[in-house]
Amino acid sequence: MKNTTGYPALAMLLLWIAASLLPHNVIAQEKPEVANIIKLRPGITEAELIETAAGVTPSWRQLNWQRLEATAFIHFGLNTFYNQEWGKGTEDPARFNPTRLNTDQWAKAISEAGLKMLIMTCKHHDGFCLWPSKYTNHTVAASPWMKGEGDLVKMVSESCHKYNLKFGVYLSPWDRHEPSYGNSDVYNKFFLNQLTELLSNYGTVDEVWFDGACAEGPNGKKQVYDWNSYYQLIRRLQPAAVISIMGPDIRWVGTESGYGRETEWSVVPYSAASQDKIAAESQQAEMKAGFIPPGDLMNQDLGSREKIAGAQSLIWYPSEVDVSIRPGWFWHGSENAEVKSPEKLLDIYFSSVGRNSLLLLNIPPDTTGLINQADIKSLQAWRNTLNNIFSENLAKNATVSMGGAKTDIQKITDQNDTTSWTPAKTDPMSIELKLKKTCDFNILLLQENITKGQRIEHFTLEAWVDQKWKKITEGTTVGYKRILRFPDVKTNKVRLRIDQSRLEPTLAEFGLYRYRDLAPTTGSPTEKE
Repeated sequence: MKNTTGYPALAMLLLWIAASLLPHNVIAQEKPEVANIIKLRPGITEAELIETAAGVTPSWRQLNWQRLEATAFIHFGLNTFYNQEWGKGTEDPARFNPTRLNTDQWAKAISEAGLKMLIMTCKHHDGFCLWPSKYTNHTVAASPWMKGEGDLVKMVSESCHKYNLKFGVYLSPWDRHEPSYGNSDVYNKFFLNQLTELLSNYGTVDEVWFDGACAEGPNGKKQVYDWNSYYQLIRRLQPAAVISIMGPDIRWVGTESGYGRETEWSVVPYSAASQDKIAAESQQAEMKAGFIPPGDLMNQDLGSREKIAGAQSLIWYPSEVDVSIRPGWFWHGSENAEVKSPEKLLDIYFSSVGRNSLLLLNIPPDTTGLINQADIKSLQAWRNTLNNIFSENLAKNATVSMGGAKTDIQKITDQNDTTSWTPAKTDPMSIELKLKKTCDFNILLLQENITKGQRIEHFTLEAWVDQKWKKITEGTTVGYKRILRFPDVKTNKVRLRIDQSRLEPTLAEFGLYRYRDLAPTTGSPTEKE
């Protein structure tokens, strides 16, 4: 949405008339009323707290973002040509000269891998800008690439449009080249100017990605970022964009391993020194105050009943899992043989998207400006495997009963996350499925209708084996999506029990799938890989 400040009165009137003629649903989907942050009153009972937590729901931005499931990061810049991860800001722009750069190749590879968005590192900590910024000479305009006439951000945004990808920008708040860094007021104006360029000149931006890297400037003072002003600018210029990771919409999972938590709550407590500084509509409109990501993001428990007890507010704050396809975030020739295998990427998918998170996979181009064929080969095999696994839901067209009464299977196998099964308060929280035929499977997929909140706290899957119910697998949270793997099971009847839930569960999807090369898993890494 373009900012119309400064338009003549007649033009403003015509714009208002045009907007009034739009279908109501077009206007409604821009800012629907949702309760994604709720302030809790003092003295709230435990029962009231749990019911309130069940009613916290994502903003329309967060819901659109969550449905992407997997997106791509592109780390590319002077670091690529200096064979390093973090530049010092003293690097020579003359070194930036990719000879075969092709952003269509990037977008095509990312799209064919099933990733839905490309986030570009427009400026990393070294301060080198991949667009010709008017506010510094440390940009591509000072490089020999395209004789100083190039704009890589523009090329990437156009390639994203061509290959039907969402487009996101990473702009490092830490700038090791800019002399004003550390002079907080002056640098914040500089940063806002650069952010304005990125948000004004490249079409729709769907995600703005900030990290929290911060240091002392040349004056020996530590820079104080004006997050509040950054957020307000983003909401004004790109109202559909989610703000991650140092932002109010999306949080970092806590590691760069590619593995999310076994228990992942999107509803977490948020407490601040002054609750008056938090706008109730903070994720739907302009931020009226700064935002501090809540708590210890590396804690394995962020949103259980114990964790939300005593909270001042509850916020919908979903998890993003970032990981690189290589050991480093920028390309290094020595790592061409260390690209993650399709099997490793598959395990990461199950442990990120399959654990109520979004996967952000980094794929760095090389010094020629192309994504290496080793990366592309692994991505293609990974996507082919995922397509094969999820091509047939063995639960589709099953006969479903709930407490002896039959119910409609369509609601939980239609691949629509807004249609769902919700038992009445007097009904048992379990469903039994009689499959069309006896079959073997080793994957369970569940989804909640998160437009109504995240509610399921524990579930168990059972199979009818040897004339009795046998527990196959169990889990805690579901959220947007939960995928569990287990040894092969052969049966024609299964039962899903919701053992504990905050209010009645809203099950949107139930799937049984088969992967023939699957080895049973007993856990996942907890350390950075």
